[in-house]
Amino acid sequence: MIEEHFRALSSALRRMHTAAPTIEAWGSHLAGVLAGGGRLLACGNGGSAAEAQHLTGELVGRFRHDRQPLSAIALHADTSAATAIANDYGEHELYARQVRAHGREGDVLLALSTSGRSQNVVAAAKVAHEHGLRTWALTGPGPNPLTALCDDAVAVAAEHVATVQEIHLAVVHALCAQLDHTLGVAA
Repeated sequence: MIEEHFRALSSALRRMHTAAPTIEAWGSHLAGVLAGGGRLLACGNGGSAAEAQHLTGELVGRFRHDRQPLSAIALHADTSAATAIANDYGEHELYARQVRAHGREGDVLLALSTSGRSQNVVAAAKVAHEHGLRTWALTGPGPNPLTALCDDAVAVAAEHVATVQEIHLAVVHALCAQLDHTLGVAA
């Protein structure tokens, strides 16, 4: 069972070389947005929420080396706002309402969904487009509604959700490495 899991992970990771140019472009673009005073908004549900928060933690804190904190918000992390929005407007508005509140033209929304079909994540991407944000998706196998909606996407071709989430973490770290490199943070 364990060896099967590692084989699936290894296979999915080998296929990710085709996503390297996209991740490099995201890191370079995001460095410019954040250095210019913009922000990254990130959202997802369950394990994808954890990945979103991992990314924002790396940016507000540090990745490998010390640097200025960068503006990044994991939209699920404000539990009072999240529960109020879900209660008053419905869970489909959970992230869209926060994008309306925090997103500004030129900011970036990174939307994570292993299925690419999470209604509240798709709604956030739609609102982000309406407000002039750049939208990127990290999903499982494509095509799916989220990859079709976003400006750019990395769709992980893997059979199991766990494998998709593990590859998403590798993408998060690669994105942080590229961002730091673009900002000139010591390697």
